[in-house]
Amino acid sequence: MKANASASCLTPAYLAFNLRCIKLFIIAVIQLPLALPAKAAQYNLQTPATPIAQQIYDLHTWILLVCLFIFVVVFGFMFYALFKHRKSVGHQAANFHHNTKIEVFWTLIPFLILIGIAYPTTQTVFAMRNMEQADINIKVTAFQWLWEYEYLDQGVRIVSNLATPRDQIDNKAPKGEHYLLEVDNPLVVPTNKKIRVLLTSKDVIHSWWVPQLGVKQDAIPGFIHEAWFTVEKPGLYRGQCAELCGVGHGFMPIVVQALPSDEYEQWLATKKVASLDAGVAVDKTYTMEELKAQGEKVYAGRCALCHQANGMGVPGAFPPLVDGAAFSAGAELTDPLEKRGFWKNGKIVLGPKDQHTDIVVHGISGTAMQSFGQQLNDLEIAAVITYERNHWGNKTGDIVQPAEVAALRKGAP
Repeated sequence: MKANASASCLTPAYLAFNLRCIKLFIIAVIQLPLALPAKAAQYNLQTPATPIAQQIYDLHTWILLVCLFIFVVVFGFMFYALFKHRKSVGHQAANFHHNTKIEVFWTLIPFLILIGIAYPTTQTVFAMRNMEQADINIKVTAFQWLWEYEYLDQGVRIVSNLATPRDQIDNKAPKGEHYLLEVDNPLVVPTNKKIRVLLTSKDVIHSWWVPQLGVKQDAIPGFIHEAWFTVEKPGLYRGQCAELCGVGHGFMPIVVQALPSDEYEQWLATKKVASLDAGVAVDKTYTMEELKAQGEKVYAGRCALCHQANGMGVPGAFPPLVDGAAFSAGAELTDPLEKRGFWKNGKIVLGPKDQHTDIVVHGISGTAMQSFGQQLNDLEIAAVITYERNHWGNKTGDIVQPAEVAALRKGAP
């Protein structure tokens, strides 16, 4: 009976099926390594540009190799057992309870594997947290939806906004090479210097992520988190906010520009002069044309994402800036607008310019209207308000001068 059962299992069809399976397995093993390099760059980590990024990359590669080794060994034993110990129907299986040698083996080997992973991982984590002896300290403050960089030792502050043209975002023009990954003011650092960044947020949780630098650190309101990097080669390194932070999350790119030390010093000197010029500009009186030209640029970079390029806003969320435009929303938004003279009977009204300035500088608590007082200088705020009050058919004729904004900041009447 047993001989007949065994013979019935070893039919030509059965043997042919097993041979096909073996051939397919061998082909897959041979072809997979040949096919991987062509696609690897699309799915692998980006090329490291800093020592810490290289260390993370090497750790990632090592763990993948360990996983591959485990996969090959486990499946190798499995296929060996399947073919070596296959029996016919009715075969009496061996009966035993344990094997001390095997139990020691399968306990010791995983332990050694974990040690092999844990040791380099611990070294990498400690290296990531080593903030000592930094050459430059930069405070990074996240806003919805931009980044502010303050060079703590140099007295320089820059604000970095999305620079992708609005026509590309609205699908009115072809997408550029760096679509949604380009900014007006990149973070500029010197090469071969240890850069320490201190991250925080003014509104919600964001995450500062530049893959090639090996940095991904959350920016949380009320907390300061640290990270560091040393860029070895000049170039542009791109990243983006990696924490869902609201409607503009996808429009919050990061660009780090690494320059040789001499070029960096020149850039820094230029920025210091620009900061002094901004202070002097407060005392100057500008024409409406000058303010509107400047205000158009500020509006496109800071306001258009919410209030839209045509000033009509988003129904129920972001109010229009056009006098007489219909707008309905919850009381948490319409009540503050009505109180300040900007909403009446379901329509937007252009209220007093001092209230308009106060809204831009201080924001409206409890709404998406954030404070721009720390993000824009007096000239930029004066310009964008003048632009908004004299564009899209608005014809108030009002002009806001930088000195008025400066007085509001100081609490002057």
